[in-house]
Amino acid sequence: MHSIAFAPREDLQGGLIDCSAGGFSRAMDVSVHSFIRMAKLAAPLMTDGGTMFAMSYHGAQKVVANYNVMGPVKAALEAACRYLAYELGEKRIRVHPISPGPLKTRAASGLKDFDLLLNEAASRAPIGELVDIDDVGFTCAYLATPYARRLTGQTTYVDGGVNIMG
Repeated sequence: MHSIAFAPREDLQGGLIDCSAGGFSRAMDVSVHSFIRMAKLAAPLMTDGGTMFAMSYHGAQKVVANYNVMGPVKAALEAACRYLAYELGEKRIRVHPISPGPLKTRAASGLKDFDLLLNEAASRAPIGELVDIDDVGFTCAYLATPYARRLTGQTTYVDGGVNIMG
């Protein structure tokens, strides 16, 4: 399970066009390449197959106001998951990018107007509720079982249906 993301505050707070090369590079290293490094270390230990997870967000696929540099970074993470799913599939290792709705986390607290994002997600969700960490855990638990043995590489949304809304 990979659930780490980072961008320097000054690069996260401004628009994407204002993100420094160093800040972008650091965000990619911490948020994407660390998953690739983790996969390289974990794969040899998974001699009977296994499942790897990386936490993404809807801002990887659609523009989310104030998500800024993290949108392209999470898009790269989802692409890395697809490529790792392809490369590790012959070893029976499945790779899942998970895209929860907005969750109250320490990392999310760095996003500008995060409370507005939470309120908007709750109002747009067809089920009318925000997801919580348990919802994400239940989804990962399912995907790690034989019931999901033929699934790999696809981004799984755990967002109450927000991603289907126009």
